[in-house]
Amino acid sequence: MNIGNITLSSPVVLAPLAGITTLPLRLIAKENGCGMVCSEMISANGLIYGSEKTRCMLNSVPEEKPLSVQIFGADPFVMAEAAAMVEASGADILDINFGCAVKKVIKTGSGVALMRDGFRAEAVIRAVRNAVRIPLTIKIRTGWEASGKQAVDIARMAEGCGVNAIAVHPRTARQLFQGKADWSIIAAVKHAVSIPVIGNGDITSPQDALAMFEQTACDAVMVGRYAMGNPWIFSQINALLHHEEIPVVDIARRREIMIEYVKASVCHLGEKPACLAMRSRLGWFVRGLDGSSRFRESIKHVSSETEAISLVEDFTNTLAG
Repeated sequence: MNIGNITLSSPVVLAPLAGITTLPLRLIAKENGCGMVCSEMISANGLIYGSEKTRCMLNSVPEEKPLSVQIFGADPFVMAEAAAMVEASGADILDINFGCAVKKVIKTGSGVALMRDGFRAEAVIRAVRNAVRIPLTIKIRTGWEASGKQAVDIARMAEGCGVNAIAVHPRTARQLFQGKADWSIIAAVKHAVSIPVIGNGDITSPQDALAMFEQTACDAVMVGRYAMGNPWIFSQINALLHHEEIPVVDIARRREIMIEYVKASVCHLGEKPACLAMRSRLGWFVRGLDGSSRFRESIKHVSSETEAISLVEDFTNTLAG
């Protein structure tokens, strides 16, 4: 699949997740067969007004390419300025958030609020499209009501403004992440436009991904929350798509990935911030396993890379018997 002039190695991509899809997780996803990774949601205001914390969110390394960077905002001028900064940082693709339904984002007119303000939405897209030469995508929801009309209307408008691909998370603004994703909305958007459409929502297995392809005719699938502790989902989906045996992730492989995640986090975040993050994030990788609650308790006060790795090894050795 292509997005503009960017060719993806796989039609399985990582969804942007605020506070989650930082560089360490993106690297792990890429290593496990992800065709494109996406940054966490980045504030356009934060970028142009010089927030060092926000600018650090643009940090990248060649190993994760192609990288999509997602920005959010409602002011066309600010969004254009931020988009130019993203392009200058070396991002391969720019994505505009049309789907965040968090109240503090909606209050600013950003995120899914743009889906009920067509004039502003078009102004934002046109301003950003004129500001950058790299491929431009948007990530939308169903909209504010369940019919999906807003999604189709925004998709058509976006295509007319030069957007190169659209990701669709088919839940309404009020659903947040609750209820079931309505994949028929993805199919409706795919039918309405000629640019690539990426389906997102409720993919928790390789079989789910195949079903989404078959039911919606989408060009790629996007995995979000499930990838947080199961980055091997990308290689498993790829295997199923290529009619190959789906790889089984045993305890040894799980341990290897967890240790890689610890090391990548320390390398790119620094030991103290990484350890603070590990106190919750390492728990993602052990959901459903025997003794997972004891492991999550053991990492609550982890303070060094060595300690984190030791706790991972102790836990996985116990499971390995």
